[in-house]
Amino acid sequence: MTSSDSRLWRHGDFLRFWTGDTITQFTGQISSLALPTVAAVTLEVSGFQLGVLQALGFIAFPTMGLFVGVWMDRIKRKPVMIVANLVTVAALAIVPIAYLLRALDIYDLYIVALVTGICTLFFDVAYQSYLPTLVNKEDVVEGNQKLQISASSATVIGPTVASFLMKLMGAALSVVADVLGTFISALMLVSIRKPEPNNPGQRERHFFNEMREGIKVVTSNPLLWTQAGCTATWNFGSNIFYVALILFAYRVLLITPAEIGIPFSIGSAGFIVGVLISRRFTGAVGLGRSIAIAALLPFLELIALLAMGPFKIEVLGIALFGGYLGIPIYNINMVSLRQIITPNRLQGRMNATMRTIVWGTVPAGSLIGGILVTLVGITPTLIVGVFIGGGAFLWVVLGPIFELKKQPEPIED
Repeated sequence: MTSSDSRLWRHGDFLRFWTGDTITQFTGQISSLALPTVAAVTLEVSGFQLGVLQALGFIAFPTMGLFVGVWMDRIKRKPVMIVANLVTVAALAIVPIAYLLRALDIYDLYIVALVTGICTLFFDVAYQSYLPTLVNKEDVVEGNQKLQISASSATVIGPTVASFLMKLMGAALSVVADVLGTFISALMLVSIRKPEPNNPGQRERHFFNEMREGIKVVTSNPLLWTQAGCTATWNFGSNIFYVALILFAYRVLLITPAEIGIPFSIGSAGFIVGVLISRRFTGAVGLGRSIAIAALLPFLELIALLAMGPFKIEVLGIALFGGYLGIPIYNINMVSLRQIITPNRLQGRMNATMRTIVWGTVPAGSLIGGILVTLVGITPTLIVGVFIGGGAFLWVVLGPIFELKKQPEPIED
């Protein structure tokens, strides 16, 4: 065990933060599978409507992200995360309540997706900006690895639990688990005792000047804008793919809601493998090359899907395994890189600018995925999504990130 490991295992506030995050990672997997299932199976919406639903969950990022970034560098970040969690609880509760009242329709899901998406924007910008103030900068990589362990474990176990709950109580009512989990996460954040440091950026009151400074910190740094381009391309392709994947599973493979969690759990085991090998793999091949390889792995999804035979659940799981394997390797290295090379006073604006760019392509991908499903069919849309997402690795191999052997030295305020 390294000294970094020892510090974080004895870091009570980080452990509270990690516990709350772990709970929401698990319960969030239930909602992420249950909500599109409600739309596709219970409400039997069209491919375009499913694309709109997916898009609404991320539309806040390109429309509000830069503003939120400035706010996060002016105010305390922990209270923002707490409020975002509590509003998410209220929004998610609409689904089971409306279902019990027999009043649930696609417009209810649209509202839930939009509100929870806005909350996710506030939470995520605050969350990624908060970690470097909660732990020492030399512990940021280890902190991100521990958080990724939770995310990876949740993606393996969560879909199977979601399938069980959907079979037991129906897709709409299974969302109650996420309502409870998100509320508990808010309580864990409240229990963190370490005060946040005062941010020098709070003294600046020129809102748009601050926003431009946040944009400049990304656009003027080749490591950051190359990362933004790569992730944005991957998100665009993967969301075209995901809209088609849900319909492919339910309407082409005829997988039931009680079975849908199995291939997602098989696939998500790739997250666990990715977390376990991330440090050694990165050390062996170098930081830049490990990121490039991780970005290329979605092509394995296409190979497995083209080999689809009678073992549809297993093959779908293998396809997802290949795509998911590189995600934690990519996320741990990329998120740590941008946190390490950015001063704390700019963390909120940097993360918001990055989120605006990289998640701004998510609603576009979802909408285009819905349109393509309608125009050319489900399987061709899967192929288009994989080729676009897998092509993201070109940003890395043709840019300065590829030459990095290890993480650079931290930049202090």
